Amino acid sequence: MILIIDDDIAVRTSLILLLENEGYRTATADGPEKALKILFEEKPELIILDLNFSLATSGEEGMELLKKIRQINGAIPVILITGWGSIELAVQGMKLGANDFINKPWSNEHLLQSIKTLLNLTGKKKEHHSRKQLDNLYNFQHIIGEDLKMLNILETIGQVAGTDASVLIRGESGTGKELIAEAIHQNSLRRNKPFIKVNLGGISSSLFESEMFGHVRGAFTDAKFDRTGRFEMANKGTIFLDEIGDLDAGSQVKLLRVLQDRTYEVLGSSRTKTVDVRVICATNKNLDEMILENTFREDLLYRINLITIHLPALRERPKDIPLLVNFFVNNLREVYNRPNLTVTPDGMKWLQQLPLPGNIRQLKNLVERSVLVTRKNELNAEDFKAQLEQSPQKKGTVQLPGVGAITLEEMEVQMIKRTMAYYNNKVSKAATSLGLTRSALYRRLDKYNIPYDETAD
Repeated sequence: MILIIDDDIAVRTSLILLLENEGYRTATADGPEKALKILFEEKPELIILDLNFSLATSGEEGMELLKKIRQINGAIPVILITGWGSIELAVQGMKLGANDFINKPWSNEHLLQSIKTLLNLTGKKKEHHSRKQLDNLYNFQHIIGEDLKMLNILETIGQVAGTDASVLIRGESGTGKELIAEAIHQNSLRRNKPFIKVNLGGISSSLFESEMFGHVRGAFTDAKFDRTGRFEMANKGTIFLDEIGDLDAGSQVKLLRVLQDRTYEVLGSSRTKTVDVRVICATNKNLDEMILENTFREDLLYRINLITIHLPALRERPKDIPLLVNFFVNNLREVYNRPNLTVTPDGMKWLQQLPLPGNIRQLKNLVERSVLVTRKNELNAEDFKAQLEQSPQKKGTVQLPGVGAITLEEMEVQMIKRTMAYYNNKVSKAATSLGLTRSALYRRLDKYNIPYDETAD
């Protein structure tokens, strides 16, 4: 049974018709007193809660009721329904334990999707399977690992994949966030629909709307043809938004709108389009710290992290390193036609002791580089050590100016200018060399008034 709490009879009636037509049993309350009585007597499976029950619009009544609901039952899913002007209240509600918030006027499809997702997640009990059992249940063939932390992550993926829950994947660079996103899609009901990957760090703020929502011919100077946006490409499927922590403030607002309402407008067109898409995001940034620094929107974070997956660094699961090394070596045997390639026990033990700040990506590059350079079929610790010492992080020493000779900002300006000149103003290559995303480099170029040519890429 779903409990609808709203003082507006028109809202209650609309929700009753919608939900009962979908086969859900409902109960309604026009205020806190009746709602609490139903909560004690009938134990609803989910609650839809308005934030105001009188002419007041402060939302305090809804917040107080939410607190009482959570005291009585900490597990029951709660969906807040609110107007756009009350988004800050909705965020407060999420902090108090609400699971989702829907804007008025709501999209029936979006609301039903949220209800179905929350009921599915609540109804499933998390089981503990071995890796072999997980592989029999799900399609995890591209994910290597038997560490308990990874098994717990795979259990979570299996549990949420069949829902449309938004997922936020957190972890250091190189930990395999994209592989996890693909696994969620491949085990979902949308598996036969598009899986669209978007590196948000590689999209400048000026091109964000065109890239994400598309544009029509003539929308701006260089728009010679219509362009289909990434959200339209992903319709009925999954969109993977990587490096979401690199989005600037203006782009965050535009992204929030499509995630809130599942609607957007193509650049240069006034016609509103709707999209049915599952959203998975990833970042190596600390979004909670960014919220405190006012560089990431709190309401956007709550919109994207119904489920959060924390990927462990490779150094936290050293027992998985031999599995990964063997996986890489097996592939390299075929790629380079060297069927007798192996790694000695001392080589494997040495690799397990590395800190590997670049995680799986660094390990893969180290193994492949060692295979290419070493003509032996049996790779040992010395072979890997020699290649690690030749890696970019180890080459040479950086000569720094004397203390007080130059400010950090002046050094950054000089380094950016030298790098841009070296790569003939190609922003993509300069950004990669500096260890920045394109959007991060664009922001610095604008900040320091360093001229650049956007057409150079």
